[in-house]
Amino acid sequence: QVQLVESGGGLVQAGGSLRLSCATSGRITGYAMGWFRQAPGKEREYIGRITWYTGRTYYTDSVKGRFTISKENAKNTVYLQMNSLKPEDTAVYYCAATSLGGAMSVRGYAYWGQGTQVTVSS
Repeated sequence: QVQLVESGGGLVQAGGSLRLSCATSGRITGYAMGWFRQAPGKEREYIGRITWYTGRTYYTDSVKGRFTISKENAKNTVYLQMNSLKPEDTAVYYCAATSLGGAMSVRGYAYWGQGTQVTVSS
């Protein structure tokens, strides 16, 4: 059974940075780890993913160049470094795990964390 726990959310001013962590347990070495976010009244949105074996990363256009996904194998942890934050980045951020390497949709991910709130003030 895969379990995911996010941390690192909080309140930050526009232009600031935050790093979110996703601690994992269970057999995830064959999975891809994705990050999503959900703003109030909106659908959950895919941000990007990292494949566990290769470390290759993929991003949606809205965060490319500002957000970076990385992993630390020794800690079984995936990170989302967020720079140049904007008020429109305010959302609950989720990490998720999928055995489908190319998954970019919510339905493609079988395991989810509980989410962590990120609020960006203007």
